[in-house]
Amino acid sequence: MAATELENLHPADVVTKVDTAEVPSAAWGWSGESRRTARIAGWVVVVILLGMLFENQQGSSAGSGNTGYIFLIVFAVGLAGILIRDSLLQRKPR
Repeated sequence: MAATELENLHPADVVTKVDTAEVPSAAWGWSGESRRTARIAGWVVVVILLGMLFENQQGSSAGSGNTGYIFLIVFAVGLAGILIRDSLLQRKPR
């Protein structure tokens, strides 16, 4: 922002702490992130990953192994751990 623009700002013009020159959507109140939405999306992904364990087995070969299942479970448990840790850390006062 130029110095002349800073001088013309009134306290009522400042909507957020975010500079609207860097983030134009901040003027409309769209800046920031929704932690609740991110958590809900994370849990949806965990359910989808675990749902992939129940795929149709008719076309698979007999000696394919369980490596895919192990990766699905590890990623689902890891993401669930991150989500639980985030929930616990947000409850704790800073």
